[in-house]
Amino acid sequence: MSGGRARMVAVVGGAECSPQEGALAETVGKELASRGVAVVCGGRGGVMEAACRGAREAGGLTVGILPGVSGAEGNPHLSVAIPTGLGHARNSLVVLAGEAVIAIGGGPGTLSEIGIALKLGRRVIGLSTWEAVRPDGKQAEILRAKTAGEAVDLALGLKT
Repeated sequence: MSGGRARMVAVVGGAECSPQEGALAETVGKELASRGVAVVCGGRGGVMEAACRGAREAGGLTVGILPGVSGAEGNPHLSVAIPTGLGHARNSLVVLAGEAVIAIGGGPGTLSEIGIALKLGRRVIGLSTWEAVRPDGKQAEILRAKTAGEAVDLALGLKT
């Protein structure tokens, strides 16, 4: 906690994921929680649920910013479910809530979160996720991690 506020890192990825992506997300959640950092996500299944499950198993706080109008649509591992009624527009809120974004796998929704995070100047860490190349051929500023621990280190600014 910093100044009485919990640190939060956004974990983004597909609502459906491979077993490998799920295992990575769960480990990321555990790593964040073990360091006293809350997980904020879109609150539903797949990568989001796996990260929340890992964080909760490690005693951490999980926040889901949901697309619909009912907290009941959230996964069972949420500490806090925030219904927004915003659909995919809630992706901006997920990114804004985290001091950094860890992207694991994912589809177009994950890509939109990566783009929003880059636009806002948030650190974006990729684990088996999208590559982003600008029109001038330069690679976008997505920091690549090979392990969950490395992704958390990068998200928290402990490694560059």
